[in-house]
Amino acid sequence: MNAEINWRPDGDRRGEDRYCWVCFATDDDDALALWVQPCRCKGTTKWVHQVCLQRWVDEKQKGNSLKCVVCPQCQTEYIIVFPNMGPLVNFLEVIDTLIKRLSPFLAAGVVVGSLYWTAVTYGAITILQVVGHKEGLSVMENSDPLVLLIGLPIIPVGLVLGKMIRWEDAILRFLQNRRTVARKFPLLNFVLPINETEENETSESSLSPPILSDPVSATRVLCGAILLPTVSSIVGRIFFESIQNNLHRTIIGGLAFITVKGALKIYHKQQQFIRKKQRKILDHNEENVNVYMSKTSRPSRPQP
Repeated sequence: MNAEINWRPDGDRRGEDRYCWVCFATDDDDALALWVQPCRCKGTTKWVHQVCLQRWVDEKQKGNSLKCVVCPQCQTEYIIVFPNMGPLVNFLEVIDTLIKRLSPFLAAGVVVGSLYWTAVTYGAITILQVVGHKEGLSVMENSDPLVLLIGLPIIPVGLVLGKMIRWEDAILRFLQNRRTVARKFPLLNFVLPINETEENETSESSLSPPILSDPVSATRVLCGAILLPTVSSIVGRIFFESIQNNLHRTIIGGLAFITVKGALKIYHKQQQFIRKKQRKILDHNEENVNVYMSKTSRPSRPQP
């Protein structure tokens, strides 16, 4: 027996029930709902309520009515047609779309411009601090404006890039890979002590390079780079007061600060490595647990 073919007012020829793949409703749930076949899907999944599909499209477009939306099953792009609302509305739509597209570029330009003028200001302050107030003003007044606009922002950029050079790690690796240097120069034993165990082991197996790959902290690098001219100026005034030239005094103060700081960092890293290498994991017995808990002042866990 042939199935009865029904004709709907919307022009749909049906031999089977339809259901909406968005709300899962059928013809029996809402006989007046408008249906649409927006894609190439076949079977019952090709049907969807017009209202349900529009709500789903709104969720996908997220406020951008010009964004293309495709079927999640067959990837067919939906044909979305807007009614003609008149020239004024069309003009406002063009203006709104233009503003949306240009806003990210304008915001990026404001941010970049702010960073640039901040760098210029910091560069000018650094020159006044390092060279001296009067000398710095004289240098900037007699310089070409184009040179100042290019050269001043290079100062903070150069300081940040210089701060990212981890020369202390390279020196420590060099010294540890050449243990004979520490043996020839006894003063280096204070920085690179050699115990008896390391003396008896081979250089390849006894001491691997220390773990110095600390993650680079952006805030620490930025703060260190920004404060370096100020610290250099203070160190120069305290320890090298005899030098009359402000620039020379600041440069020597900065080199002295970087050298002392680097030496302390090398020593600290080496001691951290030695402590880590000499650590031990003890047996989990009552004696060790009591000793460990007494040192850490933590309550012991109940024994299973």
